[in-house]
Formats: sequence, structure tokens, C-alpha cells
Amino acid sequence: MLFCCDHNSVRSPMAEGIMKKLYGTECYIQSVGVKNDLEIDGFSIAVCAEIGVELSRHRSRSFDEMEDWGDDLSSFDLVLALSPTSQRRALDLTQFYHLDVEYWPILDPTGLGDNREARLDLYRQARDQIKERLIARWGPGVSAEME
Repeated sequence: MLFCCDHNSVRSPMAEGIMKKLYGTECYIQSVGVKNDLEIDGFSIAVCAEIGVELSRHRSRSFDEMEDWGDDLSSFDLVLALSPTSQRRALDLTQFYHLDVEYWPILDPTGLGDNREARLDLYRQARDQIKERLIARWGPGVSAEME
């Protein structure tokens, strides 16, 4: 399973972390961005910590870096794109593989909200959208105690 978004700093790391928490490590789960020009977002770390998902050690990477580091797209069964830009990039890269690409339109909370609490609420909405989509697709998982 490969999650992707624009920068691998907000949505895709949240999806990777939540999926690992819900379903364990029985499948290979990674995340990537179209670009790697941002570090993991502090608001993402905070809202995921609220549900027991640790993101502070996440290191952002791009599709190009992923391949440079030895992760070939052919090692994944499914790419879940969380932004239109990442969906286009994933479709371009997977045209020679037998690999499904799905698009999940997840809110991009970056740059929204007038104050810290408003921003956190928007990040929580994105986190909860991801969690709801995962559970709708694969069931409640092994970590059903997640809030």
C-alpha cells in the first residue's frame, strides 16, 4: 500500500500512520509525495498523537527519492492518492505496472484556519476523513480502540 499526496508532510503520512495503527504491519505500507520540499507538519503530528499514532519520526520523501532508495512501485499492490496532483503523478508512473491507483479526495488543511485551534480542527477533519475511508474499505482493524 502506497499513500501519496503533494508534499508527504500532512495527508499521506497521516494515512500511513493510521493504517499501520489500525491494521498492524502485516502488509507493507509507505507514503510519498510528488515533491519533498517540506518536513512533517507539526499539526499532523499533534492530531495523530491524539489517537495514538506517532508521526514525529516520519521523514518526507518524493516518488523519485522512493525509487532512489530502492522502493520500486512494482512492490505495491495499490496506490491511494490523496490529492489530484499526486493522482496524476501516480497514474503517470504506474502506466507500465499492473497496479491500481485510487483517488480519495481528502481535505488539505494547510494554510486554513484563523488561529491554532481552528487549524487543529481542520487537521482533525482531514485525519478523520482518512480514518473513515480506511475503515469503510478494510473494516475496523486490529486497533479498534482508536478514538
